[in-house]
Amino acid sequence: MPNRQTSTGGTTGPAERENFRQRYDDVEKRRDALLTRLNRLETSAQAHPGHKRALKLLNETFRKAKLAQRLAVLQSAAWLIEVLERIAIGL
Repeated sequence: MPNRQTSTGGTTGPAERENFRQRYDDVEKRRDALLTRLNRLETSAQAHPGHKRALKLLNETFRKAKLAQRLAVLQSAAWLIEVLERIAIGL
């Protein structure tokens, strides 16, 4: 086929793999930090339905999402945790 274009898809170099791995590790660290914040909440905030939703965001939803989408999931969870922290201190 004379007009056939070759694609380079499917092969990734070592630099691309390292870059992906670094981004993956960074996202996992942010998730761990948010889980720690969530677990430090007082019992009054842990009884709130938002606590369960934040856990679902950080576990189920996070695991189902692709790497690029995981950042948005973490932002949503961070916002919800911030709301729960404000509820816990009574603002």
